[in-house]
Amino acid sequence: MSISTFLKLVEIQTKIASVFPFLIGCLFVYYRYDTFHPLNTAIFFLSMLSFDLTTTAINNYMDYRKASTESYRKNSNIIGQKNISELTVISTILGLLTFATVLGIWLVFRTDLFVLLVGMVCFGIGIFYTFGPIPFSRMPLGEIFSGVTMGFGILFLAIYVNAFDQGIVQLLWQGRMIRLEADILLMFEIVLISIPCVFTIANLMLANNICDLEEDIRNKRFTLPYYIGKKYAIWLFNGLYAFSFIAIITAVLLQLLPPMLLIVLLVSYPVYKHVRKFNKKQVKSETFSVAVKNLVLVNGSLAAMLALTVWFY
Repeated sequence: MSISTFLKLVEIQTKIASVFPFLIGCLFVYYRYDTFHPLNTAIFFLSMLSFDLTTTAINNYMDYRKASTESYRKNSNIIGQKNISELTVISTILGLLTFATVLGIWLVFRTDLFVLLVGMVCFGIGIFYTFGPIPFSRMPLGEIFSGVTMGFGILFLAIYVNAFDQGIVQLLWQGRMIRLEADILLMFEIVLISIPCVFTIANLMLANNICDLEEDIRNKRFTLPYYIGKKYAIWLFNGLYAFSFIAIITAVLLQLLPPMLLIVLLVSYPVYKHVRKFNKKQVKSETFSVAVKNLVLVNGSLAAMLALTVWFY
């Protein structure tokens, strides 16, 4: 498999959705806890990226295998287009998964057992998101799992691997007893900070499912827009952006973020214009890109302002 084919198989252009929660988590932990562990951060980033590539490759492979029409298999999937052997794809998936797992285990030894627990949950969600008899992506759960796992999970771990000794969460194993303790207020802070990432990533999946509704039904993918209808799916798409900005305002009012982060609200106007464009037409080749642009606008501006805060902190 050539490098260009590999990059298409893992859809490298979509990995920006993983990078933003990682960046925001790293910046927030330095601002909030005044701590940063470069090696832990690098190990986590490589493990996260490798596993993200794994889940995308699995998704493309399962779409290829489960396509109900031969034309879709040959023309709409990279495996069919490039005529890649299934053995090559499976070997690539296993290689990426092994690499991510080894790095994850190394990170557990450098931090604590809670990283192992969270990592196992994220690995399980990531694999069964596209694999199995009824994967999450073919159910009305895709938006929830993608948004929470990537938007919250990545951001939380980026914070935790740098501040695992700050009392956010403790997983204690003593003899036959396992005890999990968490600081509710600190967890609330992280949840609130993660909301823009969670909702904008969920909207990537939602916009994709809205645009692909008819094609998905033909291929027996019954996603959230199928159950709530396109009209209400579009309403939800609009609302998630509004709540993203509300979360930022709330974090500033609670003094979790400095007042200068309110500058992020300036991007609400271009986000609104993109949303109006999507509301008028839901065609993947023409308007799906608005979800990507909005993700970059919201999370990019949030990361940029956090970086400036940390720089002058």
